[in-house]
Amino acid sequence: MGKYRTGRLGEEIRRIVSNMLLTEIKDPRLAGKMISVTGVDVTSDGSYVTCYVTVLGSSKDKTVHEEGTDEAKLENQKVIDGLKSASGLIRKEIGRQVKVRHTPELIFKIDSSMEYGRRISKVIDELDIKPDSINDEDMPEKN
Repeated sequence: MGKYRTGRLGEEIRRIVSNMLLTEIKDPRLAGKMISVTGVDVTSDGSYVTCYVTVLGSSKDKTVHEEGTDEAKLENQKVIDGLKSASGLIRKEIGRQVKVRHTPELIFKIDSSMEYGRRISKVIDELDIKPDSINDEDMPEKN
């Protein structure tokens, strides 16, 4: 696969995409949103890269990103469309900065792990399990 192993290549691509989101990509579908590249998976042959992104809106958009709402899905789809539109520019920059024979195709997906974690926390909180209080008489004697 050239000079880079898949892990190092993934980290380099994550860094490049993150920097480009901050400085170079001016798509209106991405404007006003904080987009974080949370992970990158590179195929074993290095021909495809899947970039997982998390979208955090501005404080006024807090309700947009509540779990699984149609509005949140629509916003996330707009972000994915904006990233797909900018993928040529991103690939060009990756090809310039990273020495690989073939610049990989980019696939963008929404990382739903934060939403999943929030949902699990909510379920645990709803269980209303109290921590067991440990009494001194229940403790084994120390000699």
